[in-house]
Amino acid sequence: MKQGYLTLETGEIFEGVLIGASKDSFGEVVFNTSMTGYQEIITDPSYAGQIITFCYPIIGNYGVNSLDDESINPALSGVIIGDLCETPSHYQSMQRFSEKLTQAGVSGLAEVDTRMLVKTIRSRGTVKGIISAETIEQTAFDSFEENPFWVNKVSTNKITNYKNNGPHVVLMDFGYKKSILTALLAENCSVTVVPYNTPFEKVKALAPDGVLLSNGPSDPMELKQWFPEIKRITQHYPTLGICLGHQLIALAYGAKTTKLAYGHRGGNHPVKELMTGKVKITAQNHGYVVVDESIDTNVFKITYRNVNDHSIEGLKHVKYPIQTVQFHPEAHPGPSDTAHILTEFVSQITSMGETRYAIT
Repeated sequence: MKQGYLTLETGEIFEGVLIGASKDSFGEVVFNTSMTGYQEIITDPSYAGQIITFCYPIIGNYGVNSLDDESINPALSGVIIGDLCETPSHYQSMQRFSEKLTQAGVSGLAEVDTRMLVKTIRSRGTVKGIISAETIEQTAFDSFEENPFWVNKVSTNKITNYKNNGPHVVLMDFGYKKSILTALLAENCSVTVVPYNTPFEKVKALAPDGVLLSNGPSDPMELKQWFPEIKRITQHYPTLGICLGHQLIALAYGAKTTKLAYGHRGGNHPVKELMTGKVKITAQNHGYVVVDESIDTNVFKITYRNVNDHSIEGLKHVKYPIQTVQFHPEAHPGPSDTAHILTEFVSQITSMGETRYAIT
């Protein structure tokens, strides 16, 4: 293997060996604390444009299979790992982790001191980085596109229908994970996947029983022009927002978001359910949160909070059947503590039937 480097915009340089595609990669360097699920993580569209650092020390030990991809084309910029296992052992394994990266055109760096890198990110805040075969001058960062509109790159550009015998859910695709679709289909829902910029009138023409706003990458304020349409949709149909969808619904009703220093990414984040006082372990992947002080308590009540930093993890509208969660109830990878949220959403829209509620 050839020696390579991760150069941070703050000047730190981390050495390793190059794996995956033979190209320089630029992106926001983030870290994920999950112990399993590396295949789902690298194919999650929410990581578009980012370089993922895996905290778990060994990656690739159970290989890559044909079932667990969360999207067809990985959108991440790069991968940083400690130990790379090139001799996977699992009955479903079809290829090695490094082969998956090469096939997807994603560059990576192995044999990196990931503990030191994560400590650097935690002290510096999330920073930009470049994976390259050579150390990079700081001026090189100027030649990379800073903020492409990633949602537009990962969302579908067509409407796709999945027929079933249950209620009809419109899944608005801001970069949805396949596991969300799978979970809805497992609840017997008919699902129509639509582009992120589908307006209210087109959603209405599809006659859904409910709407789900998916996860997705980047700053939710990049979607500001669609907030009025999102608000109209949620005022007409029972709605569940997941991750980015949670942030967009809050913003559509006048709240604000802010960027975390280094985000919440992993399958082991504790969240407190305020109604019961119970703590759930959740899977998360986000760099932005809804600002506490911006929530109008006459519009939303807070349903979940992060145990570690007390940030908002869930909202419920006081009048309309709108619920949002910052975490992933469908997990994959991660625990199933909050899987009931999707089940309850489907039960809600089933019980409502043809009942509709109007804007007031």
